[in-house]
Amino acid sequence: MKDLGTAKLEKLWNSNYLKVWIANFMIFFSFMLLTPLLPLYLKETFAADKQTIGLVLSGYTLLALLIRPFGGFFVDSFPRKKVLLICYGLFTIFFGGYLAAGSLLLFTLVRTLHGAPFGASTVANSTVAIDVLHPTRRAEGIGYYGLSNNIASAIAPALAIYLLNITHNYNLLFWLAFLTSAIGLGINATLKLNPRELIKDKPKISLDRFFLLKGWSEGLSMMCLSFSYGVTATYVAIYGKETLNISGGSAVFFMLLSVGLILSRLVGSRTLRQGKITQNASVGILISLCGYLMFALLQNPIGYYGSAFIVGLGNGHMWPAYQTMFLNLAPHTQRGTANSSILISWDIGVGLGTLIGGAIAEHCGYQQAFIASALVNLIGIIIFFGYAKNDFLKNKLR
Repeated sequence: MKDLGTAKLEKLWNSNYLKVWIANFMIFFSFMLLTPLLPLYLKETFAADKQTIGLVLSGYTLLALLIRPFGGFFVDSFPRKKVLLICYGLFTIFFGGYLAAGSLLLFTLVRTLHGAPFGASTVANSTVAIDVLHPTRRAEGIGYYGLSNNIASAIAPALAIYLLNITHNYNLLFWLAFLTSAIGLGINATLKLNPRELIKDKPKISLDRFFLLKGWSEGLSMMCLSFSYGVTATYVAIYGKETLNISGGSAVFFMLLSVGLILSRLVGSRTLRQGKITQNASVGILISLCGYLMFALLQNPIGYYGSAFIVGLGNGHMWPAYQTMFLNLAPHTQRGTANSSILISWDIGVGLGTLIGGAIAEHCGYQQAFIASALVNLIGIIIFFGYAKNDFLKNKLR
């Protein structure tokens, strides 16, 4: 019986892993239904300028950032399923707030507060996914888990733009996002997790319970790398429409981005299982930089669409490698903290990219904003090769 149990654990796609994979798909599907179109919504509904759009949308990411350390603390300190369902439930409920927001101020408040349950639920869901994977399949499983984000990101923007073009009704998208998230919540409610021993001998309040300090250099590098994504992903739709006269181009952009992510993760998951963590990260960050430079310097459809695929290829190698680095720097009792730490780093970069990118675009133009984002990305690469890579190899626990 023991051997059978072990064999069952070694399956990659066990029942619990499949459930949290689908639930994560639902989180990001509902998220990506709205994210690419919100700049257009704010401009058309509230006559917001570029800088105002950046300020409004950065609040979501920055509050997600602020809540993630506490998310890691709670999932390490309390029953994970209970924490997951509470956070996921709040994330779902907030979609109703968009329907009620009749002013720019109220919309800003709802959007900003929505970042808190998003940040906490993504930490909790991904930590549960790591828990239910067998240790021998964990690095591989992390890569495949990310496919749920990527597939959602490929489908949701295209569907959102199609529905908007035929209905001209943003409220329909808000309702669809709510229903999608509610389905994910219902799936997570059926999870059957084994009881685990909660941490009792560590102080309740200590800095390392909120951020994995051993991963500070990896986190700093990730902030710079995600800065570029924050600028690009936020302004791709409005840039395509205003500068390149591409209507609905962001749907194809995110689809190509996701195809690149999916292809690279299918390959990268196998090399991660072979222990080639820093190699995956190195290849990924260099490919992504090429994509961001292409997007910034080629102001035509080739640069617009081609860069999406290249950035996808790079990020698909980079993200699971960085996540595995964080997890391998942490003891098992800090798995939630390690997981929240990389998400915190990503959120800081995306939030600053959204905020600063909007200001640069407003005063200097879109191209200057995209060039600045590529330069920040280069700084992240220098940090990785100059310090973070060797620091990980020296301090990793596994």
